[in-house]
Amino acid sequence: MATRDVTYERGLPSNVDAEQLVLGAILLEESSFIVVAGTLEPEDFSVEKHRRIFAAMDALSESGEKIDRVTVANELMRRGYLESVGGLSYLVSLDDGLPQIYNLESYARIVKDKSMLRRIIISSQKLIERCMLDQEDPTAILADAEESLLKMGDVGSRKDLLNPGDIIEQFDGGLNAFLDPSKRIKGISTGYLKMDEMLSGLHPGELLILAARPAMGKTALALNIAQHVATHQDIRKTVAVFSLEMSSEQLLTRMICATARVDQQKFRLGYLNHDERRRLQLAAMDMAEAPLYVDDSAGTNLMDIHSKLRRLKAERGLGLVVVDYLQLMSSRGRSENRTQEVSAMSRGLKLLAKELKVPMLVLSQLSRATETRVGDHIPQLSDLRESGSIEQDADVVMFIYRPEYYKPDREDLRGIAEVIIAKQRSGPIGKVKLAFLREFTRFENLADDLDGGGPPPG
Repeated sequence: MATRDVTYERGLPSNVDAEQLVLGAILLEESSFIVVAGTLEPEDFSVEKHRRIFAAMDALSESGEKIDRVTVANELMRRGYLESVGGLSYLVSLDDGLPQIYNLESYARIVKDKSMLRRIIISSQKLIERCMLDQEDPTAILADAEESLLKMGDVGSRKDLLNPGDIIEQFDGGLNAFLDPSKRIKGISTGYLKMDEMLSGLHPGELLILAARPAMGKTALALNIAQHVATHQDIRKTVAVFSLEMSSEQLLTRMICATARVDQQKFRLGYLNHDERRRLQLAAMDMAEAPLYVDDSAGTNLMDIHSKLRRLKAERGLGLVVVDYLQLMSSRGRSENRTQEVSAMSRGLKLLAKELKVPMLVLSQLSRATETRVGDHIPQLSDLRESGSIEQDADVVMFIYRPEYYKPDREDLRGIAEVIIAKQRSGPIGKVKLAFLREFTRFENLADDLDGGGPPPG
């Protein structure tokens, strides 16, 4: 070793021998670069000259040039780094007399592991300094800590590519189970028969957008689904609801009144008869035992949701997440405009759903274009407010449309709502008609659907 940089001198975790073996193996056989390119970056090397050598190799690979002592030396000379890495003599020393290495991935893993340890240490030291200065909100420091550590975790948990044989082998039950429709993974029931038929239920890892104009009932439908998942005897999975618009008391009042079929206005005024009080009491007792958790924190951001969900899943499991609603979420990062912020949050929610393996039902506002459109007011994908990448990130996009809202004189439209499935990656698009009981803020299956389909699946 000629010179060592500050990182190495500080005594941080490193394995210089493994770094030299990796670089030497690439110089000995340039195809070895492909073996480690998906694992290592220049910043993963503890010694500055090793970072510069690997960066030069990376540049040569990108341009399609051969990687050997001469080409790497020439690239380093072009960058003005050849002398700082010890010249051609150091490059020669890396592979001189080195035998062919068959377990190069193991050495690359050692280099990566040491790199992750250094990053954790450096990140922790920065956090300690910020805490000692005592100039910031502790919650902001904590959020940054979670974000930085999560990013490191993403780097360390990259999956290898899988061929069809690997995928089938990993499927529970093997090939026969993979080809058996009855063994395929079924989603969680929404409680609405026709919706379940079209969506095949709510699937882990999916981002489902439920959008509507104000007063269409998007919060009501989301709560009806959440309550069904948390209380139905054949499902009873843990549900997390993040309400950025309503308080937890308001949400609970809605759910209890919807279950008991009690007019919310009568409940607020206290004009209840004995039977209504009894139904409310039974509904409240049922809700008190349900695995449903509500967070009504104002200004919730993606990292807040991430940390709370990770804890909830570790402690009680997780079946469904509801976020009400996307445009009210706050962004901790700096963006040029609100559209970019909302797009970043929708992408983050999709990644979070995939990471936690849970369906995420996210409510969204629609633009006023539906109100001003000539002809009909049926929502379209282009109406998604501050859409950006919402449509792109979502696995399912649904709209609520209540024609009676626009045509109050039509008796035949009263109490009818349409859930329009405008996008679905793995299934059909179309309309689902539901009954909307306005006084109870409750959506229900139409009588014809129940007559032909039996009880909602679990």
